Amino acid sequence: MSTSDHTAPGSFAVSVADVPDSELEAEDLDPAQILSGAPVVTGRVLWEAEDGSQVRGIWQITPGVVTDTEANELFVVVSGRATIEVEGGATLEVGPGSACVLREGDRTTWTVHETLRKAYHISY
Repeated sequence: MSTSDHTAPGSFAVSVADVPDSELEAEDLDPAQILSGAPVVTGRVLWEAEDGSQVRGIWQITPGVVTDTEANELFVVVSGRATIEVEGGATLEVGPGSACVLREGDRTTWTVHETLRKAYHISY
């Protein structure tokens, strides 16, 4: 699947673990979100609804500690490990094979222990 063809109809399969880092695009990380380390975020959109209401893709972050305000998201960790603290809620330990649901508006702190790669689906 080409990254330039996000709305292509039909079914497809991608081996998320095997997508080379060189095929992931750099994503901006606001310096105010970084609490520790020098994490780098990359990703690749695999599909996006024409109206922008849903997006599916691959996302990766290198070790460090960052904060975020979440979208409505389901993701599965393919590699790496992190601790995700949800403000006023649970602390989630995620690693390969973990499926995680984050609610829109959740304020989180991610402590990334090993470069984490995930496949995700976000609904807006």
